[in-house]
Amino acid sequence: MTVGSQVFPTKTPIWPEPIQPAHGPAIDAIALLEHSVEQGATIAAIGPFTNLALLEQRSPGLLRRARLVLMGGYVFPPREGFPQWGADMDYNVQVDVKSAEYVLQHSTPTLVPLSVTIETALRRAHLPTLREAGPMGQLLARQAEAFARDEDMEAQFGRTCAGLPDDIINFLHDPLACAIALGWTDGGVEIREMWLKSEIKDGRLYQTVDQTAKPASVVTRVNGTEFSEFWLRTVTQN
Repeated sequence: MTVGSQVFPTKTPIWPEPIQPAHGPAIDAIALLEHSVEQGATIAAIGPFTNLALLEQRSPGLLRRARLVLMGGYVFPPREGFPQWGADMDYNVQVDVKSAEYVLQHSTPTLVPLSVTIETALRRAHLPTLREAGPMGQLLARQAEAFARDEDMEAQFGRTCAGLPDDIINFLHDPLACAIALGWTDGGVEIREMWLKSEIKDGRLYQTVDQTAKPASVVTRVNGTEFSEFWLRTVTQN
């Protein structure tokens, strides 16, 4: 979870109308996280881990008690047929490596790593269903089309990666992490306990299996196609 200020452009294909930013002090976000952990909530972190590090510094020991799911981590390489990315592409971890290392050292999280999330896909074939699903679905379709024009993942990955559909628009990184946090286990989800050592080298954080290190639960396999269809059904249901 991340909190920050952002200026939204007044004219953009992403939004049908201007969006005014809602500013708020970061301390309020940290306090809300602390309250949520104390209430037994599952925390799904789908951005850089900076606020979680600040939370632990504010309340030492809190992350050990938290049910924490982190979208990120690079424990094993992607399977054949998917983008052969390295640890440098693990944005949520690498954008703030000191916070990531601190959080991993002070928690026992479930990791939903990049190597798994890139097996999911938002597809161009999904857009007609989204457009018929009310304002939220229409907004998702609008944003997906704008993203497709800018990024052209169909050319980058759809035509080059055998494991991905030809009409891929984007990966469903964050939706998969949130679904795992909520207990989604369909489609052959495999979660293994692994002993992981995290260390920073040359400005990047790397994770290696080390039996002397602390344990973490790692999602090692999902059926990306089944999850993508599950996501579409979920966001378009009335």
